[in-house]
Amino acid sequence: MIHLLFTLLMVQMAFILILSFANPLRNLLVKGLDLSKQGRGPLVTKTVAATMLVVFGSTVYTITNIQKRSKEAGLVNPTDEVLMAQRLLEATLLGFSLFLGLIVDRQHYYIREINLLRKNLDTAKKQSQNHQLSKKRVAEETEKTKVN
Repeated sequence: MIHLLFTLLMVQMAFILILSFANPLRNLLVKGLDLSKQGRGPLVTKTVAATMLVVFGSTVYTITNIQKRSKEAGLVNPTDEVLMAQRLLEATLLGFSLFLGLIVDRQHYYIREINLLRKNLDTAKKQSQNHQLSKKRVAEETEKTKVN
């Protein structure tokens, strides 16, 4: 499971780096994330995140049980020490992957909002330019009629 979590962390970090800088891969990744958030995608994502959260809680509970056993016995069992290190690594990787998942989600949301605002700004600029041009034409026409 640890290899899978390390792979997941590396993929999430790559997503974060790609989303952080403007490049062609970012556009492709944003489109892919848009498609994954349609239909049943959010339900699947929430289910996977909830499962990871439950596994994280279980791992933390196991860690606390191992610590209790070590305190009650008064000495550290080498097997418990290895189990503790294993579970601690699992809990750390699960926590980081949940956190990085939230970061990827927020970055995707902000990039979509920025793109939407840019489109709205462009249309507002075009409308303003059209309004200014029509205003100029009306002013020129009124001057021509006053001269005649």
